[in-house]
Amino acid sequence: MRLFLSSWKLGDAPELLDDLANGARNAAVIGNALDALPAPQRQQATGRETAMLCDRGYLATEVDLRDHFGDAGTLAERLAGFDVVWVHGGNPFVLRLAMALSGADRILTDLLYRDALVYAGWSAGACVLSPSLRGLELVDDPADAVTAYDRQVLWEGLGLLSYAFVPHYRSPIPESESIERVVERYDREGVLYRVFRDGEVTLVS
Repeated sequence: MRLFLSSWKLGDAPELLDDLANGARNAAVIGNALDALPAPQRQQATGRETAMLCDRGYLATEVDLRDHFGDAGTLAERLAGFDVVWVHGGNPFVLRLAMALSGADRILTDLLYRDALVYAGWSAGACVLSPSLRGLELVDDPADAVTAYDRQVLWEGLGLLSYAFVPHYRSPIPESESIERVVERYDREGVLYRVFRDGEVTLVS
């Protein structure tokens, strides 16, 4: 299993992603954490992520999980053609539900255990790998997932990490104040977690 997890985009060590990819450059960009946003705003944000990876030398293509809701077979075929999956930030509850409705949660887990690709995610893209999303409602609204897909919220993460991934810790963005409340809650409830400041990256290899 190869994971590149960041608090903010490529972080301060983008070369670590290159090392994990081992020269492979075919990347899928998953932007469904932003599905609750107006379409033009979502498209602009995902376009910036794609351009960032292209500037890094990757052949980046968006894969919209909504195109595969209820049809996991076609998504599995499509993701099998990529070396890297880049999952960018936004609302983790929206992203988690999109993964469930498309089958991406099961497909990506299988591909990762077979070491068939690199999973690279920042913020929400990393948070969904935690055992649970509980606590993150202090930062992002779970109701956005209901609005986006008219389905019930999923609180369970993919469980590929043994701890809760907590991004934007004491970082110069507005969400940082809410993250302090998440950390306080985890301390109070005895939840295992790790905090990451913007710029910090962790690898699983």
